[in-house]
Amino acid sequence: MADLFFGGPFRRLLYGRHFPPDWASASATAAMDWVETPTSHVLRINVPGLGKDDVKVQVEDGNVLTVRGAAPPAAAEKEREREKEVVWHVAERGRPEFAREVALPAEARVEQIRASVDNGVLTVVVPKEPAPVRPRPRPIAVSSKL
Repeated sequence: MADLFFGGPFRRLLYGRHFPPDWASASATAAMDWVETPTSHVLRINVPGLGKDDVKVQVEDGNVLTVRGAAPPAAAEKEREREKEVVWHVAERGRPEFAREVALPAEARVEQIRASVDNGVLTVVVPKEPAPVRPRPRPIAVSSKL
C-alpha cells in the first residue's frame, strides 16, 4: 500500500538528495508537458530565448533527468552597456534561468535520450524498453487415474 502513495514521482521526496538541491538558487522552474507514448516518454519544456548552448540536459543518480538553463551573461551585459543612459522603472523579466529534475521510470533507456531546442521549446525524448510479451493462454490437458 505504501508503494501506491510513495512510489513513482513521490519517491524522490522521501529518498532523494537532501534539501535544498544544488539547483535551488535558480529563479524558476520551467513549464513542462510530459507525454507517454507506446515507445517513449516525451518531455516538452518552455525555454524562451534560450538556445542549445544555454540549456544543459543530463542524467544523474541513474534515472534522474536534470535540465538547467540560463541566458549567457554576456548578452545581458551588452544590453545594459547600450542602455547606460536609460532609467529603469521596472525590471521583472531579468535573466531567464531555470532548473528542473524529473525521476524517470524504470523502463527508460537513459543511454538513448535525445534532446533538441526549437522555437523556445526544449523537447527531450526518452525511449522506453519494449513491454514484455505476455504469453498467450494455452490449455493444459488434465488426466485422471479413476
